[in-house]
Amino acid sequence: MIDPSRVRVTGPLAPFAPGFAAELSRQGYAPASIYPHMRLCAQLSSWLAAEGLSPDALSPEVVERFLGVRRLVGYRNYTGAGAAVPLLAYLRGLGVAPAASTPAPEGPVEELLCRYGRYLELERGLTPQVVARYVGDVRPLLQGLAGPYGFDLACLDAARVVGFVLERCRREHNGSARMCVTALRSLLRFLFVEGMIDRPLDQAVPSVAGWRLAGLPKRVSPSQVARLLSSCDRRTVGGRRDFAILTLLARLGLRRCEVARLCLDDLDWRAGEIVVRGKGGRVDRLPLPADVGEALGAYLRRGRPASTQSRAVFLRLTAPHRELTADAVSLVVGRATQRAGLPLFYAHRLRHTAASEMLRAGASLPEVGQVLRHRRAGTTAIYAKLDRHALRAIARPWPGGRS
Repeated sequence: MIDPSRVRVTGPLAPFAPGFAAELSRQGYAPASIYPHMRLCAQLSSWLAAEGLSPDALSPEVVERFLGVRRLVGYRNYTGAGAAVPLLAYLRGLGVAPAASTPAPEGPVEELLCRYGRYLELERGLTPQVVARYVGDVRPLLQGLAGPYGFDLACLDAARVVGFVLERCRREHNGSARMCVTALRSLLRFLFVEGMIDRPLDQAVPSVAGWRLAGLPKRVSPSQVARLLSSCDRRTVGGRRDFAILTLLARLGLRRCEVARLCLDDLDWRAGEIVVRGKGGRVDRLPLPADVGEALGAYLRRGRPASTQSRAVFLRLTAPHRELTADAVSLVVGRATQRAGLPLFYAHRLRHTAASEMLRAGASLPEVGQVLRHRRAGTTAIYAKLDRHALRAIARPWPGGRS
């Protein structure tokens, strides 16, 4: 068995080596995984000593110089930019290495977009993922205002806004076009409020053609849900975790971000309730069904890594044991569809499935809206199309046809 303590660290990083090894162990790294990180620490410490540098000189440029030397002498593993991330994170946490610097925006366009992004995050309360999407959607418009004589918002008018929407939306499907238009209106309101433009151009943004409630929400049949759940090998840690995630999505209709945000403190076992932290900072309490509670309990007792200090319910399987992201929750569903031999779909399909199953069981539309935590009744109205038995009662006969 590989023993990381046998790695001898000399030089300026020697006082921090035992603590670094202990921190990796606490994060769930196995001894075999800790060993190469300790070797990298020893080599970096020796290189710093040879260069006459101290740990407070470990800027990204200095670390890249060290990794470049490792590549030149023939090392193939732990030579990329991410190799030293665990060590640097530990040293920065101690205040030994300098904090990672955020690159300054280059040029007036990026400076304005950076300012707009901070507004979205601080004033509008949007998540970093949505902020990045908004900024990416409006960047081409602002880049088009940068000419040979500099960046000038004075040339931004209604004709340019309409032209941008027509050109951009021609290449996008309906959902992406709607998102782009929403981001554009948000940017134009921001520019007007900040006094950068002299008229509210958000009113000039054309709407994307579309009809509410025109389609049917895509769902999964009960037999397909059963196949999805059966694809999880609950004898393994990963299988118990994935089974709990899929059960939450299919039974309670949670969004992927709500599953990712679920914390241990959100599970009220005595009251049989679960706290759901939804969009826009909304917090709701839902009943915890017995099968969902059993799936969560099995994972928490015999799956969730005990070494983590995170309060999140669902964690990565490999070290470091951090909480899952919303994208990772969707990937759990995608991998389960592949194992079950089903057409590929992701987490939101199970939300539609939960709504349709509630309707089949006799729940009313307002009750479905309460479980899905819709802000408006109109959002739930699309599921009325799925209740065919209720629709038959109000259907009018086709003219000239038989009843």
